[in-house]
Amino acid sequence: MAFQTPLQYFSLKPKRANLYFMTVAAVLCTICYLVGIWQHSTSRAVINTPVSAVASCPPITTNTTITLDFNAHHRAEDLPLPPVAARVAHLPACDAKHSEYTPCEDATRSLKFDRDRLVYRERHCPDKEELLKCRIPAPHGYTVPFRWPESRESVWYANVPHKELTVEKKMQNWVHYEGDRFRFPGGGTMFPRGADAYIDDIGKLINLREGSIRTAIDTGCGVASWGAYLLSRDILTVSFAPRDTHEAQVQFALERGVPALIGILASKRLPYPSRAFDMAHCSRCLIPWGQYDGLYLIEVDRVLRPGGYWILSGPPINWENHWKGWERTAEDLKAEQTTIENVAKSLCWKKLKQKGDLAIWQKPTNHVHCKVTRKLFKKPSFCQAQDPDTAWYTKMEDCLTPLPGVNNIKEIAGGQLAKWPERLNTVPPRISSGRLTGITAESFRENTELWKKRVEYYKTVDYQLAEPGRYRNLLDMNAYLGGFAAVLVHDPVWVMNIVPVEAEVNTLGAIYERGLIGTYQNWCEAMSTYPRTYDFIHSDSVFTLYKDRCEAEDILLEMDRILRPEGSIIFRDDVDVLVKVKSILDAMQYDARIVDHENGPKVREKILLAVKQYWTAPAPAQENQEQSKSNT
Repeated sequence: MAFQTPLQYFSLKPKRANLYFMTVAAVLCTICYLVGIWQHSTSRAVINTPVSAVASCPPITTNTTITLDFNAHHRAEDLPLPPVAARVAHLPACDAKHSEYTPCEDATRSLKFDRDRLVYRERHCPDKEELLKCRIPAPHGYTVPFRWPESRESVWYANVPHKELTVEKKMQNWVHYEGDRFRFPGGGTMFPRGADAYIDDIGKLINLREGSIRTAIDTGCGVASWGAYLLSRDILTVSFAPRDTHEAQVQFALERGVPALIGILASKRLPYPSRAFDMAHCSRCLIPWGQYDGLYLIEVDRVLRPGGYWILSGPPINWENHWKGWERTAEDLKAEQTTIENVAKSLCWKKLKQKGDLAIWQKPTNHVHCKVTRKLFKKPSFCQAQDPDTAWYTKMEDCLTPLPGVNNIKEIAGGQLAKWPERLNTVPPRISSGRLTGITAESFRENTELWKKRVEYYKTVDYQLAEPGRYRNLLDMNAYLGGFAAVLVHDPVWVMNIVPVEAEVNTLGAIYERGLIGTYQNWCEAMSTYPRTYDFIHSDSVFTLYKDRCEAEDILLEMDRILRPEGSIIFRDDVDVLVKVKSILDAMQYDARIVDHENGPKVREKILLAVKQYWTAPAPAQENQEQSKSNT
């Protein structure tokens, strides 16, 4: 008989093989069952053993008391820690006393500077050794602001805990305190009937609705009600005021969802290009227009576009009816108005109308006649040297900024601007005339289309940006031609467009010619605004631009200062740069992730989305307890 392998054996005798496997399986199951019974009986024996017989077992407590913690845990120390590799010991939360810290307008530091002409209230930034290496906390109880347009009338008290203006301006209808919030009726010192009615009065003197007036500047803005109510007329206003005795006026404006900056007319140019604004406004702004040879009106002339308007209400306008209430002599007020009138004439402005408490002047559309009148007005002479668009720590000069040349008296200097909304996507005159090196009409149109694609992609990355009304105050840190802001113009948002002073080409003038707003900034320094100004920040190649200029960590701390809790940042930069940025953001306890470029994964430029977590300073009593513990 031939030898058979096991495989051949089982294949030839299937019945015997099946019987064999069944027997083995039955034996194994029986063994497992018996072992299970033995273990179960042993466990029961141990459980049933008296406690005294099991000396090594701890007693079982049946009446355990569970203490529930109902306290809020929204402080920085309550947030989950970042990965160990990302923790940076020198980026903790700042003390609660810094919750409204404005580094370049610090009250203590400002006292070191000259009080003449209010120079001490200009920007005076800390040295590198003075920089705070900590994250500015929101005040205890901070709440996400009301959505626009409700925010125009309402601000949470916890967000701006200052009642001074409700007392100081009680009779002028600026702001009222009601329970847990402030109410803004829209009043002002010179418009107690409300900003809407006041703007209607202006509209009876000049046309505010046909699109030729789009950008405005409000000097000494108070709580920015004038700018707030111009928005419904498609007029975008930059409001500014100093950080002074009128506590938190600019902060109130920003909480209301209105564009505003801390600023003052003192010794330096305003941080805007020449020919930027269609309209300038002062309503009892307390600026000495007639002093210093008309220096401040000369600066207003620089930033007004050809044909732009200057509106003045309050002293000395209509002094004949108000001089007693203003507690000044009639002679003094009359002399002040005469001085202002003379300065305006020397600038070649035309006084259009004066009706009631309002007076309006208009800047000429070119300087053909003005050059002739220099024989009559020896001052101010035309400026010779400085670039009229240079305005970062640039000293004001008592000379008249010359307008671009024209071929005839009817031509508008610098080029005719289209009316709004066509103005937004019309090639700006600064570009069509070739004044901006390397930027053509074609590249402008390409840039406009590019940003339509990019913003569409952003809204798939950041769902909050895509949600109408979630964001209101936006910042573009490196705006170039304002393409990001232009795409969002129909959303209920406004964008502050920044052109860094280190940018290769100064494009801020072109941004204003599009009917958008912005300012200059050096991101190695703090911005002239309050903490928690913006809901969203856009950073396009900022960290590449500032590489080797200052520390990325310091720029990120400034971004964190001006970003609201639960706000977002979108970074666009080289992948190596973003990896470094993300590591710092992890240490700052942001939720951050890097995603591909809109053109796919093969592009080195990537997108980093970072969301700031909600946290606040501890309650005052809790903070005192923690300080006592740390002292002991």
